[in-house]
Amino acid sequence: MSAAVPHIPVLGREAVEMLGLRAGGIYVDATFGAGGYSRVILATAGTRVVGIDRDRTAIAGGLSLVDRSQGRLTLVEDRFSNLAEICASEAIEAVDGVVMDVGVSSMQLDQAGRGFSFRLDGPLDMRMGHSGPAAADVIAKASEAELADIIYIFGEERHSRSVARAIVAARKDAPISTTRALAEIVARVVRSKPGDIHPATRTFQALRIFVNEELDELQLALQAAERVLKPGGRLAVVSFHSLEDRIVKDFLNARSKTGGGSRHLPEVRQAAPSFTVLTKRPVAPGDEEVVANPRARSAKLRAAERTGAPAHVSEHLPSWPRLSDVMRGG
Repeated sequence: MSAAVPHIPVLGREAVEMLGLRAGGIYVDATFGAGGYSRVILATAGTRVVGIDRDRTAIAGGLSLVDRSQGRLTLVEDRFSNLAEICASEAIEAVDGVVMDVGVSSMQLDQAGRGFSFRLDGPLDMRMGHSGPAAADVIAKASEAELADIIYIFGEERHSRSVARAIVAARKDAPISTTRALAEIVARVVRSKPGDIHPATRTFQALRIFVNEELDELQLALQAAERVLKPGGRLAVVSFHSLEDRIVKDFLNARSKTGGGSRHLPEVRQAAPSFTVLTKRPVAPGDEEVVANPRARSAKLRAAERTGAPAHVSEHLPSWPRLSDVMRGG
C-alpha cells in the first residue's frame, strides 16, 4: 500500500488521526471520492475498509486500489445514508471508525459535463449519482415559490425571491439547460462587488444540495454511523458550509448530553449519551492548506467516540422542500 497518493482530502490528515486507527480494524470511508482516506487507512496493518460513493466514476477510479489492497478494500456504489445496510450485506456487525467528507468533490466540480460549476459551461445536471431528476428538471418543474424556498433554505441566498422570479420569466422564453445560462440569469439580479463570491454561488449550492438531497443524506448517515460503530469506535466528519456543519454539531451535541429530566419534568428521562465529543470546537485547516487548496477555507472537522450506550431513536427529518414533492407537483 505504498502507492503515491494522487489526491489528499481537505483536513485529511487530521480526520484520519481522529479515527485513532487500530491494526486489524474495520472502517467505513463513507465518501470514497478519490480514495484519499482509504489509502491512509489501508496503510495500517490488517485494516479493512468499506468505501461508499454514489458516483460510479469514483468507484471505477478506485478499482486499481481494490486490486492492490489484496481483499481489504470493498467498494460499493450507493448513498452513504445506507452505510448500515451496506455493512450488514458485507457481514460486518460493527466497525471501528467512520469517516465522511461531505459535499461535492473537487473532481466533480472540475468536470464541466457534470454541471456543478458556474465557471465551466456544461449541461445543468448536478447529480452526484447517475439517476433521478437533474438540476435542469427542477428549474423547469418547480413553481416560483418552490424555487424561492429551495434557493433561500439550501443556499441561504437573501435575494432568493428575485432569483426565482427571474428564472421563471426566463424559462418562458427557452428552457434553462446549461450552467452558463443559469449563472447569467442569476447575475442579472444578484449584484456583487469586486472580491465578493460569484453572484450565482448560493443558487448553484442550493440546487446541488436539493437535487442530491444532501442534508437528508447527512442526517441519515450520521444516524447509521451511530448504529454501526462499536464502543470506542470513532466518527470523523468534514463539512464545507454552515448548513452541513450545523447538522453535525447538533447531532453530536444531542448524542453527547448527560443527565435526566428537568426539575419541572422529572419523569422525562434522557437517553444515555451515545457519543463523547472529541472536538469541543471544530478543527479548521491551517494557512498552508488553504493556500494550496482555496476550497479548504470553509472546511470544518468534527469528531466523536462511540460509547457503550444504545443508539438513540432516530429523529424525524426537518420539514424543508424535498425533491420528490417538487417533481410530482406538490
